[in-house]
This record gives sequence, structure tokens and C-alpha cells, in this order.
Amino acid sequence: MEKYVINGGRPLYGEVTVSGAKNAAVAIIPAALLVNGVCRIENIPHISDTDKLLTILSQMGAKISFINNSTIEIDCSNVKYVDAPYELTRKIRASYYLIGAMLGRFGYAKTTMPGGCNFGVRPIEQHIKGISALGADMTVRNGYITAVAADGKLHGSKIYLDKVSVGATMNIILAAVLAQGRTIIENAAREPHIVDLANFLNSMGADVRGAGTDTIKINGVESLHGGFYSIIPDQIEAGTFMVAAAASGGEILIKNVIPKHLECISAKLRETGTIVLENEDSVMVKAPSGGLKKVNIKTLPYPGFPTDMQPQFSALLCMAQGTSVITEGIYDNRFKYVSELRKMGAEIQVDGRVSVVEGPHKLSGAEVYACDLRAGAAMTIAGICASGQTIINDIQFIERGYENFAGKLRDLGADIRIVDFPDDDASPDRIVYIS
Repeated sequence: MEKYVINGGRPLYGEVTVSGAKNAAVAIIPAALLVNGVCRIENIPHISDTDKLLTILSQMGAKISFINNSTIEIDCSNVKYVDAPYELTRKIRASYYLIGAMLGRFGYAKTTMPGGCNFGVRPIEQHIKGISALGADMTVRNGYITAVAADGKLHGSKIYLDKVSVGATMNIILAAVLAQGRTIIENAAREPHIVDLANFLNSMGADVRGAGTDTIKINGVESLHGGFYSIIPDQIEAGTFMVAAAASGGEILIKNVIPKHLECISAKLRETGTIVLENEDSVMVKAPSGGLKKVNIKTLPYPGFPTDMQPQFSALLCMAQGTSVITEGIYDNRFKYVSELRKMGAEIQVDGRVSVVEGPHKLSGAEVYACDLRAGAAMTIAGICASGQTIINDIQFIERGYENFAGKLRDLGADIRIVDFPDDDASPDRIVYIS
């Protein structure tokens, strides 16, 4: 079992470069199925989710060439339909993007219900509503989603989403780009990775307009051609390092970012007293000399505060002076990590979608679990700030979305190692150091 072992108490200093956006990449890779030609994609994050999606495309006949660690070429000219493999899709939260891409290419799709992190069932009602409106018959049975274009071809339609949904917005875009006629999505989500998906498709010959607003119009085209595209930097990875700098009492220059995408995160950090200086493509974050101040947070769809930054801020607010209140506006069950923070001495109470964080508390090292991707990042930040040693289990969740997370933190001065504990025996002579 690979785990993180962290000896805490070291402020983080230095520079770190953010990788490509995970939430964009996991939609853009399936989108390559729609392209009749070679896509060269830069700034691909080297994480387990993208590795699994590339494997799925390869099994369908796509030719994938690695130009370097962050640049790939995907040629889907000769792909043939096969069911997405269960053992891979069940581990990917964004497996449903294969539905829109497969439907657009083959008129048929079958994949598992979303896997990945376990913080509650991710509803797909809006996906079903939108893609059904394009002329597909969709069924959900025995953990599988099946979709069939009624007459072999999808048709444009006007779709109003009852709830703002990032996944549904992106999936409908994928399904609609090769559909006949015009599709209009109203009450669409506006996240940066939706804009990135639209820009990728447009660079390959699609006609997607209005991404980044609540009304998106897609004019179907006959085919997509090959081209070149670079994925945007990861907003959440950048935010995680911003919080780590403030929580640890350090100072980090975070490079390869789009500061506009970080505005809501920067604003909340400034409320804590943290210094955030924006440059053209980087941000400098410096912990306050007088200690962190309390803040209240409510997660909302973009441009509101992202739910994917909520756990990291919880770790930071354990060390802030006073009582902070966090309201989770997106998911019902995203406070599972709180019990892990309590093992380290945090004082947090949860009532439904609201948590109350009392601070400041000195955290102490403990053996904890990464309940999901962002919870794992929060536990890592807590371990860096805590006194003594912290062991984090289930780090496969963290590796779903952070490229070389331990290595980047180590370059900033953290004492963190990935180790293997054979037979779950934590005695020093049984530890095998991986990196």
C-alpha cells in the first residue's frame, strides 16, 4: 500500500509550476474521438485519470504518441466502437464524457456510472435530459449507461438545464458538435474548463459559441479535422498551492496560472490576511505575519467559490483565529474528511451542508485517510502544518488529479515521501521508499 509519510512543521518556500487542468483534460481527451485526424494536445496533466482515458481510446484503435511528458498526439481516424472497459471507467469520475463523444462518433455509447471519488452519487439526470433531447434513447441499468441515437444521427435541440451542471453542459456540447442543426443550452455552467473544451473543439472545426456564459449555442458540423491545442492551467492545483503557502506560514511563487480563474480563491485568502500578488501568468502568495484570520465560505458554481477548494480551506481555517463557517452549496456529502482532521486535533462541527471550524488549533500528526481527491489534498496540507509525523492512506485518490504532488511539495521544502508499507506494517524496517 503506497502512502504519504509527512514530517510536518516546515513552511513552504520557493516556486512551483502548475500542470494542465484536470477537469478540462478529462473532457478534451474523449473529445478527440470526434476528430477525424491528428490532435496534438499540449499541457496534458500526467495523472491517473488522463492515463485511464488514453488507455480507453487506445483500446478503441486510437494511435497515441507521447511527444514529451505533457504533449501527446491522438489520431482517431481509424477508431472502432468497443464498450468502454468496466475496470477503467468505474475508477473515473468523468467517465460519462465518453457518452457524448461516442454518440457523436458512432451513434451508440455504453459506459459505467461515474466512479472516482466517493463523496456521494453524482446525479446524471441533466445529462439524460440533454442528450435525450438530441434524439438519443438513454437507459441506466445495473450500473451501466447506454445511449443510442434513434435514427443513427443526433439532431440539434433547445435544452434548458433545471440545475447548473458542469458535467451535463460539457457532455451535451460533446454530443451536439456533430449533430444536425443547432443546439442551444440554457442555464449552462460557466467554468473555465467548459470554455477550454469549446475552444478545443472550435480549433478542430466545430462551431460552439457562448461558452463561459449561461447560454451556449452549437451549430452542428459535418466533421472535425486535426489540429493543435494547449490545455489551460489547473485552477484547483494552483489554489491548493496557494492555500498550502498560507497555511504553512511560507511564501510561494505559483507559475503557469490564469489569475482571473483564481479571483474567488485569492479574495478569500486576502480575507485571512494572506498577501496575494498577481502577475501576468503567476501569483505570489505569502502567509500573514500576524496569523490567519477567520473567514466564512459558501461554495457555488463558477464564478463563485469552487467546491473543489472547500476541503483545503478547512485545513487552513483550523489554524485561523476565531470561528469560521463553511457552507457547501454543491454536494450533500463533502465533509467526510472532517473526521480525519479531527484525528489531528481539529475542532470542526458539521450539520448537514454546514461546518463550523474553531481556531486556532495546533495540529498533530496522525494516521489518516484521503477520502477523495480534494480531501486528500487537505490532509496533505494539514500534515505539512502539523507537528510530528502524518501518514496518509489511499493516496490513489490524490493521484487522480495532482501531477507529481509529493515531488512538487518536496521541492518547496516539505518533508514528504511516498512509501510502500508491505502487509500494512508501518515499522521502519518494513518501509520501502518510492520517491
